[in-house]
Amino acid sequence: MADQSEPMTVNIVTPDGVVYDHHANLIVASTISGNIGIMANHEPIIAPLKIDEVRVKSDDTPNHEDAIAVNGGFLEFSNNLVSIVANSAERAINIDLRRAKYAKETAEKKIQTAKEKHNVDDLDRAEVSLRKAINRINVSSHEDTKL
Repeated sequence: MADQSEPMTVNIVTPDGVVYDHHANLIVASTISGNIGIMANHEPIIAPLKIDEVRVKSDDTPNHEDAIAVNGGFLEFSNNLVSIVANSAERAINIDLRRAKYAKETAEKKIQTAKEKHNVDDLDRAEVSLRKAINRINVSSHEDTKL
């Protein structure tokens, strides 16, 4: 079995810059093929991500887990470096819950309107917006998560 005492580095980057950069013992992410858990010395992998939370077990604080709302993108792991590139990502501690709930309500209204007008393109966009808003709401509840 590989030496798990060696930490890995987790970087989450968006077009706006670095959202997360820490050492970790474990990362759990949702890929389009299902959930994946990665520990130090894992085999190299590249995987497309779903709109979902990424959970990171900190190396420096026992039993602490960071939650990050990631809206798609991809994950690459190699040489104990997890790199996630996403269109947008937000740490639980930075999520404005009121704004996320408003975005959810707005998306639900747009879905209803798109269905009434039979507008498939607007419906697809609104459903993606809804998934993003729900992801942010769910992740915001994980602000101080313990494993």
